Amino acid sequence: MDFIERTIQLAKDNVSNGGRPFSCIITKGGQIIAERANQVAQTNDPTAHAETLAIRDACINLGTEHLTDCDIYILASPCPMCLGAIYYCSPQKVTYIVERDEYKTYYRDDRKYFELENFYDEISKPISERRLPMEKENHAHGLVPYQLWNEKNGTNQAN
Repeated sequence: MDFIERTIQLAKDNVSNGGRPFSCIITKGGQIIAERANQVAQTNDPTAHAETLAIRDACINLGTEHLTDCDIYILASPCPMCLGAIYYCSPQKVTYIVERDEYKTYYRDDRKYFELENFYDEISKPISERRLPMEKENHAHGLVPYQLWNEKNGTNQAN
């Protein structure tokens, strides 16, 4: 099977069904173990990107949070949220088909604090300089859940 062609077809089918033009396939040993299209429009869930959904499915199917022996195919270079998820599951390789600069003429998805052109610059700023209002609230018991985890699991556990 041509995984690139399948990734493109999955995105085309999603657009035909009212969804957005993004898709992801995850393979292991040359077999598809998960494939998803973006479901944000259909579910009103801003986290329902193709990559996050496919990663969830693949991890459930394999019974692990690590995809170190898997390849990921995605239609577009990943957004910061999806890139974080991809780094976290650590696949052996990621292949993307289209870059943002190539598709921006045809598709835009800017939000109040998120524009594709500047978002990577935004997240590299100190929290106090970002456009999204954020504040830290100290609490005496804030570290208790982490202390409990450490007591149970120790500090040398994989993340």
